Amino acid sequence: MASQHRKPRSTGSRVAGIRTPALATAALTSVALLSQSANAAPSDDGRPSLEEVEKKVDDLYRQAESATEKYNAAKEKTTKQRKRVDGLLDDVAQRTQKLNEAREELGSFAAAQYRTGASAPDTATFLLADTPQDYFDQTQLMGRMTDRQKGAVDDYVTEQSATMQKRREAGESLAALTDTQSDLKTAKATVQKKLGDARELLSQLTAQEKARLAAIEQQKQEEAARKAAELAQRQAAEQAAQQESGGTSSDAGGTSSSSPAPDASYTTKAEKALAFARSQIGKPYVWGATGPDSFDCSGLTQAAWKAAGVTLPRTTYDQVNAGTTVSLADARPGDLVFFYDDVSHVGIYIGNGMMIHAPKPGAYVREESIYYDGESGIHSVVRPA
Repeated sequence: MASQHRKPRSTGSRVAGIRTPALATAALTSVALLSQSANAAPSDDGRPSLEEVEKKVDDLYRQAESATEKYNAAKEKTTKQRKRVDGLLDDVAQRTQKLNEAREELGSFAAAQYRTGASAPDTATFLLADTPQDYFDQTQLMGRMTDRQKGAVDDYVTEQSATMQKRREAGESLAALTDTQSDLKTAKATVQKKLGDARELLSQLTAQEKARLAAIEQQKQEEAARKAAELAQRQAAEQAAQQESGGTSSDAGGTSSSSPAPDASYTTKAEKALAFARSQIGKPYVWGATGPDSFDCSGLTQAAWKAAGVTLPRTTYDQVNAGTTVSLADARPGDLVFFYDDVSHVGIYIGNGMMIHAPKPGAYVREESIYYDGESGIHSVVRPA
């Protein structure tokens, strides 16, 4: 498939977007890079080197992906809070209806007392009291009330207290929802800003520079494939050594293997997850997307494992804690491979040092070496379920 031949992003800074300097720096990047002299291997016309432009574009894409995960987290939180608010408001409405019914029953007692000429309209006194406690303090009056009237008073007081509490909870939840919606808006703006800066930088490249950039990325892709092949050889050698020594874990691989081999149940689920992931190859990366027509990185891994009957959290920050951490040498098909110090990217391992992932904006879901951004880019490997 043509999309599988798209070039991986190049090696860039290992610093996450949120931890880099102020956003104003990124906003001025395109102007600065294209108008100031570069310190490292500048071109004859004083413009920055192609390597510097490539590095900055890669950084911006990384920062955008990090902001995307923050957007995903805020969006998920907003959805949960909205459901809670809706539930509380429904509860308040139901309790208010019960409160009105209890008030009507008390009103009927007051009307009956008035019609019979009772010396004191007991229920009316309750309704006019400043607080229910003021009314209860009138023990002599309570003594003259029937059991039915006392029950009606109890119901009213209970519903009034519960309704007031639920109204307070709804108000607090609405305030929290407003704050989260603000975070969501900020994260969205950050993603759009980073992507805009990256597009601006790329638009300034000449046709010749774009061709050179493609050649550089091709070299990196070949180097990543070489490292993946080396990992596969090490795993195969370790597996053979374990079999010769009578080891019980014929599937465990890599040097100094310490993680247990996945059981048959996991293998079956992993096969389903990988089958789903493979069927998505060629679909575009879209930040915040969870399918079916497009995905971001964590949206793809979540959907893949959902197809296997396993529910993963939405974001990379949570997915990295949703399973057992294993060594890279022990990585097995279906495991999740996380990248960078801020855990802002994830792919699903398919074996032989390769993975399926949604790389970055402008790219498509594809198979690629886990070393696509250099060996130091790998953060950890996690086995779900």
